[in-house]
Amino acid sequence: MAPYMRLRQICLVAPQLAPVISDIAEIMGLAVCYRDGNVAKYGLENALLPVDTIMLEVVAPFKGGTTAGRFIEKTGGRGGYMAIFCCNDPDERGRNANALGVRTANVIDHAPYHGVQLHPRDCRAAFIEFNHTEGSDDILGAYPPAGPDWQKFIRKDVTQALTDVEMQSPDPQGLAEHWGKIIGVAPEGAELKLPNATFRFVKGASEIMSALEFRVADRASVLHAAKARGLAVAGSGFLLGGVTFRVG
Repeated sequence: MAPYMRLRQICLVAPQLAPVISDIAEIMGLAVCYRDGNVAKYGLENALLPVDTIMLEVVAPFKGGTTAGRFIEKTGGRGGYMAIFCCNDPDERGRNANALGVRTANVIDHAPYHGVQLHPRDCRAAFIEFNHTEGSDDILGAYPPAGPDWQKFIRKDVTQALTDVEMQSPDPQGLAEHWGKIIGVAPEGAELKLPNATFRFVKGASEIMSALEFRVADRASVLHAAKARGLAVAGSGFLLGGVTFRVG
């Protein structure tokens, strides 16, 4: 199988799913495709919404002592939780990360799905996960975490694509190089360009996943919808689920 690396999913974390999920769905014109009962064992509930072929997930803890709950406490609720990539060999990517001093935090084996999650402290800024679904190298193929028929829930009349992920750091170039080594993509300046999205690294006070950028059909109507839901709009963006949603 030819090597590949694509952004598959962005996971945000919130104290509760409501109203974050309904805000995202209403403002961005997206639909929930799945709520995964498997995350309950981690003390979490979730919902996923497809943005074309990239999943946008929100998780919320329903009991104390969860990793997600600690993340909210540590960051004050600011910053995206996970960047999840599909690739041809998650185990090899995990071994490569281990050789860089990045520990494996969790391995998920639900055939045909196999995922390797790396330790957020070692990744810096957010969790990184690599996964592969056997027999599913088509970007519209099976992806068990998103449910059996996620493709039917793709909506493109308002939001057409998730194009960029913004990462903040006091040392953006250093973080870009670190993530580039883990992911296996050489930085172009302070950017990591994947076939379906770009990670941009910018100067900031702390290391967080700070913003998601979307291509939308009508920016003004999306910003109007955000204001109507009571969100504070500044420029082309608004804060939702711990990150700035930026539309263009």
